[in-house]
Amino acid sequence: MAARRGTWGEGELYEALCLLMIGACAWIIGVQFHAFSALNAFIQAHDLSDQFMLAALMGLAVFAASIRKSLLLRQAMRERDETAAHAEAIARHDVLTGLANRRLFLESVARRLGAAGPAPSHAVLLVDLDRFKPVNDIYGHAAGNAVLCAVAERLRGLLPASGLAARLGGDEFALLVPLEGGSDGLVRLAQALIAAIAAPVLWNGNELKVGATVGIALIAADAEDADVVLHAADLAMYQGKKDGRGTYRVFKSAMDLELKARAQLESELREAILNGEIEPFYQPVVALPEKTLIGVEVLARWRHPTRGLLTPAHFIAIAEETGMIGDLCYRLLRQACLDARAWPAHLQIAINISPQQFQDRWLCERILGILTETGMSPARLEVEITETALVNDLEAARTTLTSLQNLGVRIALDDFGTGYSSLYHLRELKFDKLKIDRSYVDSITMSDERAKLVDAIIKLSASLGLVTTAEGIETDASVDWLAGQGCDFGQGYLFGAPMTREAMGVLLASPPEAVQAVLAARQAA
Repeated sequence: MAARRGTWGEGELYEALCLLMIGACAWIIGVQFHAFSALNAFIQAHDLSDQFMLAALMGLAVFAASIRKSLLLRQAMRERDETAAHAEAIARHDVLTGLANRRLFLESVARRLGAAGPAPSHAVLLVDLDRFKPVNDIYGHAAGNAVLCAVAERLRGLLPASGLAARLGGDEFALLVPLEGGSDGLVRLAQALIAAIAAPVLWNGNELKVGATVGIALIAADAEDADVVLHAADLAMYQGKKDGRGTYRVFKSAMDLELKARAQLESELREAILNGEIEPFYQPVVALPEKTLIGVEVLARWRHPTRGLLTPAHFIAIAEETGMIGDLCYRLLRQACLDARAWPAHLQIAINISPQQFQDRWLCERILGILTETGMSPARLEVEITETALVNDLEAARTTLTSLQNLGVRIALDDFGTGYSSLYHLRELKFDKLKIDRSYVDSITMSDERAKLVDAIIKLSASLGLVTTAEGIETDASVDWLAGQGCDFGQGYLFGAPMTREAMGVLLASPPEAVQAVLAARQAA
């Protein structure tokens, strides 16, 4: 706008030409009707030449002033229009990426919805970035902005000619595209988006890597409004997140019902945690080969008022996704420590710590507070972690593990054999125990390959000075084989299902030899 100031635009030139044309027409008319001759004779007869020249000059001055005023007015109007257009563009576009914002995107969807026929002609693709938060946390917001701008450019590169790309907010983007290639075209576009966004973003010598999950919703005439279409795409995207991220899903009506059911369960879970409806159950852990009871693993059970007793498979994932897992686990640990005060002093309790909890820098202090509050000895507590809790920040994991071990708490690496970098973590971090995943234990008597792997794990553990616990033991043959290979401890339904505090109290109230007899009887059964 500033570059054009002081020059004639199309409007000024047009107006000047119009004024000149009017003047030329007036001259032609005057000549045609001899008006100038009559005027000249009149001036000479009355000796008015000087006055006429003065009036002509004044007329020309007024004419020039009028033209100048008109030009300035037109320039002011043009600048006003440009300013208004610029403000409107800012109001409808994302400042960082230059893409359309949520307002413009919803207006565009609404227009397509108003023109929708019986068959869908357009679709909305909702793109949500995966692993974007760690980029901001580790490298800072400047790196996060660089990723967002790079994603915006990649979306532009894949956008069909008549499509619209938008940043809806945060790390969420959307595309409005025509169904030119049908459903296959949408699938190819979604796959291309995921592949393009997964490519590293180079920033200050670092490779920043994120992913994308895409939700797709067709714009159909029966949709109520643009928000409904966007909500449908969001539900499909959420389903993709649930199914493992880095994928795409197309909206189906069942997703809405599933989401409402999940929201209901989430609300009930929150109330259950506050009301103490989730309680610790205890599964025996025995020493091998003696089969003497040495401890228990704490497992959560939810006494749902209508669904009955629910296992962790029904609610732990929701607790982790919603951030309720910390409160849930600390409450379970506190209750387990209170229960354990009435048990023999040598009996250990083991509890699993989720990856989300492991990122809590106050984890050690919280656990120490519970132990101090309940009078539980740290030597009786074993914290179980999975490799998932270690992959984000190895140094932070090392600090947390060391702090817990300095308290006297033992650390067990749970589900060993299922991670992708087990040996690396064994080399870099210090553990007290390995827990062999039940998927290996189930098949050791049926698969020589699995048996060799379990044998190798036991020998590796022994060479590192660690003890081993085999999970999921259900047959006598498994017990005999594991004991023969040197496995230290075992747990599973063969020795006892997870039980209530009352059932555990009854078991422990018996003499030690009776407890061993009960476990042996369960094994024989």
